[in-house]
Amino acid sequence: MRCVANSLHHEAAEQLRQLIFTGQLAPGSFLDEAALCEQLAVSRTPLREALKVLVAEGLLRHEPRRGCFVAEITERDVDQIFPVIALLEGRAAYEATRRAGAADVAALELLHQRLAGHAAAGRINAYYEANYAIHEAFITLADNRWLAQVIGDLRKILRLARHQTLQLPGRLQQSLAEHLQVFEALKARDAEAAEQAMRQHLFAQRDALRELTRNPPSRIAP
Repeated sequence: MRCVANSLHHEAAEQLRQLIFTGQLAPGSFLDEAALCEQLAVSRTPLREALKVLVAEGLLRHEPRRGCFVAEITERDVDQIFPVIALLEGRAAYEATRRAGAADVAALELLHQRLAGHAAAGRINAYYEANYAIHEAFITLADNRWLAQVIGDLRKILRLARHQTLQLPGRLQQSLAEHLQVFEALKARDAEAAEQAMRQHLFAQRDALRELTRNPPSRIAP
């Protein structure tokens, strides 16, 4: 029975992550436990265990006597997290470039073609998923589990708001150009250039998030 309970709360935690990452549970929103139990088809016990997991991950915040809320990314968070993740993902790009074989380059080529197609069509959600897959591919190629673990923890937090930056005017094409610059460096087997380009890409994300926090979507001109 204990194994079943553990499985239920892990499954509930993953379902909650996806609701948060897809924006169905927006930053700052209150989590209604009764409604979530019904939506996720779980009882209160595994749901509350799942909530504890997401609080520990930083995706939720718990307020005594009030309950859980989806965490929000502040400008201070942006300024503190991005220098760290830029350093880490830059290193991942460096190591990936040194390790990538012909088959890896071919697989990345397909991912970047998909990314470009989504950008051309303005498919923001699909673009974000392809973008995420590319970052994951670089991290996998780097083959450094410690690097992957720390990046993974930070990326969970950034996914709270990162996809929203693609709604900023011009950001979709700018992001694509940044990705292509990293990929060109990898194809040229220039590990240092790939590292630098990836860092620049992350700092551009930081700048976009800063603008987003200062000018929410409702205030951004179409």
